[in-house]
Amino acid sequence: MTVDSVGAGRLTRPSSATPPRARGLAAVAMIAVAALAVASLCVGDPLLSPGQVFDLLRHPDASTASIIVHTLRVPRALLAIAVGAALAVAGVVMQALTRNPLAEPGLLGVNAGASFAVAVAFVGLGLHGFGTTLLFAFVGAGVAGLAVALLGGVGRSGSVARLVLAGVALGAVLSGVTQALSLVDPAEYARIRVWEAGSLAARDTPIALLVAALIAAGLVLAVAIAPGLNLLVLGEDAAHSLGARVTRVRAAGLVAIVLLCGTATAAVGPIGFVGLLVPHAVRAVTGADQVRTVAVSVVAGPVLLLASDLLARTVIAPRELPLGVVTAFLGAPVLIALVRRRRRVS
Repeated sequence: MTVDSVGAGRLTRPSSATPPRARGLAAVAMIAVAALAVASLCVGDPLLSPGQVFDLLRHPDASTASIIVHTLRVPRALLAIAVGAALAVAGVVMQALTRNPLAEPGLLGVNAGASFAVAVAFVGLGLHGFGTTLLFAFVGAGVAGLAVALLGGVGRSGSVARLVLAGVALGAVLSGVTQALSLVDPAEYARIRVWEAGSLAARDTPIALLVAALIAAGLVLAVAIAPGLNLLVLGEDAAHSLGARVTRVRAAGLVAIVLLCGTATAAVGPIGFVGLLVPHAVRAVTGADQVRTVAVSVVAGPVLLLASDLLARTVIAPRELPLGVVTAFLGAPVLIALVRRRRRVS
């Protein structure tokens, strides 16, 4: 038996058509990721053909095109894939932990913690540079997630309601303090606003590989606890009776969310809608099985982020739109359509 939806406790017989549909969706998503990644390497100034890109990847030289491909476009595509997967899977885990299909990773205050830490670095310490931003944002996200876990409780005394309330409260406080710090210095306010808009630009290959490695660790953890999430969505009492280690699953889920969302936010800034939209879209095809939802979200998330990045780079070229604006622009209509479809079905 399986759960009818993340937010409901009804049990239904699993559909025999779900696994083939899930495999089909995963295959389509992988093809889309490959095509969009190639397009990401081709688009820009200079505009290159796929053949030219493959030649430059196999035989790098000292030409301007080769330098651009290897130092700018490859890390950008790698970050888009890693961050898209991280935010999508973090959304799946968050929705399963809270049993709320409208939950998203920022509900734990991770984004607010990262923004607060960046504001402290810029305004309070006068530190700049991408390396500093990455470090402070990651530490801020981690500390915020830990604080929410302690306030909300991850043991037997904790509850989903307390966890969400702690995340919302801490996020509101940190956001208010961040706004106050930002207004102290107009120049730093502009820098913080640029970071919060989100961007994949100006990241080098070592940073992209480090971010990808941290996200890979979070993805492995999320995949490992996915069977436990299947029991957790039934409710804690039912999960206990079925032998689930609720405390361990919840704690591991929080660690996975902080690792995935914290790393992604530190690398590219707060990006909305990916962690909310992708799990909805995937679950409409795979059903409520968390194992399949997590697995397909790993390849579905990069599709949205790669497509958003391509639009951000081309709509007003040579300038770029903020990545967070584009994900919201693409995600909002799709999410509304999915919600309307579910209402008609129910």
